[in-house]
Amino acid sequence: MSGMPDITIFRAQRVVTMDPAVPTARAVAVRDGLILGVGETDVLQSTWGQAAVDDTFAGDVIVPGFVEAHSHAFEGGIWGFEYVGYFDRRGPDGLVRDGCRNFESLIARLRQLDHDIEDPTESLIVWGFDPIYFQGKRLAAHHLDAVSATRPICVVHASLHLITVNTAVMEREGFAEGSEVEGVPNGADGRPLGELQEPPAMSLARIEMRRLMSTMSSDEAIRRFAAMARTVGCTTVTDLGTSGFASDAESDRWLAVTGEAGFPARIVPFMNPKAAPGTPAERVRRLLDLESMNTDTCRFGRVKLILDGSIQGFTARLNPPGYLGDRPNGIWLMAPEEYAGYLLAFHRANVTVHTHVNGDEAVDLMLDTVDEALRQHSWLDHRHTAQHSQLTTPAQYRRMAVLGVNANIFSNHIFYWGDQHRDITVGPDRAARMNACATAKREGVRFSIHSDASVTPLGCLHTMWCAVNRVTASGAVLGPEERISVADAMKAVTIDAAFQLRLDHEIGSIEGGKRADFAVLADDPFEVDPIALRDIDVVGTVLGGRITSSDGFV
Repeated sequence: MSGMPDITIFRAQRVVTMDPAVPTARAVAVRDGLILGVGETDVLQSTWGQAAVDDTFAGDVIVPGFVEAHSHAFEGGIWGFEYVGYFDRRGPDGLVRDGCRNFESLIARLRQLDHDIEDPTESLIVWGFDPIYFQGKRLAAHHLDAVSATRPICVVHASLHLITVNTAVMEREGFAEGSEVEGVPNGADGRPLGELQEPPAMSLARIEMRRLMSTMSSDEAIRRFAAMARTVGCTTVTDLGTSGFASDAESDRWLAVTGEAGFPARIVPFMNPKAAPGTPAERVRRLLDLESMNTDTCRFGRVKLILDGSIQGFTARLNPPGYLGDRPNGIWLMAPEEYAGYLLAFHRANVTVHTHVNGDEAVDLMLDTVDEALRQHSWLDHRHTAQHSQLTTPAQYRRMAVLGVNANIFSNHIFYWGDQHRDITVGPDRAARMNACATAKREGVRFSIHSDASVTPLGCLHTMWCAVNRVTASGAVLGPEERISVADAMKAVTIDAAFQLRLDHEIGSIEGGKRADFAVLADDPFEVDPIALRDIDVVGTVLGGRITSSDGFV
C-alpha cells in the first residue's frame, strides 16, 4: 500500500546480538530481509526514518537464529516409520512416543505393528533402537523371528550406522548362511546374527534400504525437516552428506521444495561424493556447478566425507587402548588413500571439507591428510571441519589449531550415551573428556556443537544444555572440567556454526547488513539457571524479516 513504511522494528524484552561491539539491545530494525541496526526504538526511528513497530515479541528475548551445523533431512523423513527408541520422543505432530526400555516392550510393539499391516509381504521397518542400553545384549534375527517368521523386519539403530533384520530378510537376500561383506557378524553357530554394520553391510537388505532412502529423501521429508527446525528455533540447518547429487533432478528437487512460498528455514545440503559415481575431479566439477544454483534458502557448495563409524556401535576407529573388553577396532568407511584423494581434490578447488571422525584414530588420519594437503596447496581460510570429534585428545586439538581445522562437537552424546561410554565403550577417564568443548576452547580451536538429528532430536537449546551441564541420562555429571559457559555454548550454535558453513558474513549474529534471522525465546538463556536451558520455550522464528509459520510444512 502506498505510503506504508518498508522498515519494521521488532521490539523485545532483550535482543542478544552475539556482536561483541553491541552485545544487547531492545529492538532491531529490518528492511528487505536484512538488518539495518539494533538499539532503542526511538534511536532506530531517528536514524532510519518512518518504521512500523512490531510488538509481537515485546515480552520475549530475541537471539540470532540458531544454526544447526550437523543434522540430516532424515529427521523429517524418518518419522514416516514408527519410533522404537529408548527415550520418549516428540514427533513432528507434537505427540510424544513412549520409549521402549526393554526387549519385551520392543517385541510387543513390533507384534502390534505386524498385526496392523494388512499386506503380509510388506516389510516392517522401525527406527531408534540401540542395544547398548540393554547391558550389551544384542538384538538378533531370532528376536525378530519371534515377531514374524515370514514378514521381512528391519530395525534401524539410533546411530543410523547399523540395522538388525530377521531371517526372512536374510533368506530373501541369500546371506542367511553367511556373507563375505565386512560388517556382518556371525553367531556361535557360524551364521549371521542379523545385525548389519555400516552401509556396505546394510545395503544387503536391498528392499528395506531402498524404501528407507526413498522415504527419507522425499519432498515431504524436506518440508517436515524445515518445519521441525522452526519449532526449535533453527533458522539454518544442514543436510550433512546424505546425497551425492548425481543428477539435476535431485538438485532441482531441493531447489524447488526450499523455494516454496513460506518455506521456514535455510538449508545447507552437503554433497557426499561417495554416494554417486565419478572420480574426485568429476565430483569437484559437479559441486561447483551446484554452487552456481544457490538461492537464499538452499546453499550448496560444501562436502562431507565419512571415515569411521559410531562409538556406541563399536564401529568407530580408536587409538590404543581401544574399546573396553578387548573388542576389535571399528571399520574404515573410506580407505586412507581414497580419503586423501577426495580431500586433496576438493582442497585444491578451495572447497571446505567436513569429515565424520568419531574415534581418535580417525582424527589422526584426518589431520595427517589436511597437513599434507596444505603442504601441496596453501589455503589459509580452508575451514576444514572435524565432525563429531568425540574422542579428540588435547594433543589433537593443539594440532587442529595449528592447521586451522575446526571442530563440530557432538555434545548431545553426553546425555544420550554418556553413561554407556563410561561403563561399556571406553571407560570413565576417556568418557570424562569426550566431546571436549572446554579443551577445544583452551587450545584455540573454533568449534560448534550439534544434534546429528535424527540420531538425537533436533534442538540447539538441548545441545547447549548438554555442553554447559554435561549431565547424563542417569543424572551424573560426566567430565565437569569440560563444561563450558552459556556464552560459549551460544556462540557454538550461532556465529561459530555459521563460520564453519562459510556463512558468518550473512547469519549467526544480529548486526547491520546481515540477514534478519532470529530465534525468539520465552526466557533469557543468560539469566535462567543453566540446568533449565533446555526447558526454555521457543516462541517462534523470523527468517529474512518474516515471522515464520509451519502451515503447510507439517
